[in-house]
Amino acid sequence: MALQQSDTPSPLSSQLNWPNKITLVRIFLVPFLLVFLISPDGWYPVVAATIFLVAALTDWLDGHLARSTNQITRFGQLLDPIADKLLVTAALVSLVGRQQVPAWIVVIILCRELAITGLRAMAADQQVIIAADSFGKYKMVCFIVAAFLLLLKIQVLDAPGLIILSIGMALSVISGLDYFRKYLVKIL
Repeated sequence: MALQQSDTPSPLSSQLNWPNKITLVRIFLVPFLLVFLISPDGWYPVVAATIFLVAALTDWLDGHLARSTNQITRFGQLLDPIADKLLVTAALVSLVGRQQVPAWIVVIILCRELAITGLRAMAADQQVIIAADSFGKYKMVCFIVAAFLLLLKIQVLDAPGLIILSIGMALSVISGLDYFRKYLVKIL
């Protein structure tokens, strides 16, 4: 007797819609970004900055598409912040290696990101989804603009890039504290 195929999609296939596929593209762009970041001469900085910008635009695109087509999934809500963190971490750690960004700024940003990832994991275990708030969105915009300016490796853009990154770091700390204030009581 032949096995019949079920008409119901598997949980993963039902979650792998276009917005989530775009999020996965952002994750898969990170290794290409790193290849061009480790070779900081010639056209490599421009290529790295371009890859970073394209990947950052997928962050806007996947969210816009998910909301406008009502394709918001739990998988996407969990995957999108991870993709953002991978992209920003790759760029910022590379910029520390190039000595364009002070390590202490990146340490503060990464500690906050890891803490919020842990909070999100605890919340997900309790069936609570922590969506990005306005501070979180603004800090991400700051990180994208700052990293793009710094990745270009054009000296005149370093100071504005560092100022914007510092603003992003401050927003990151504020939003991190706010997330813990709002959600820690809900999940403990």
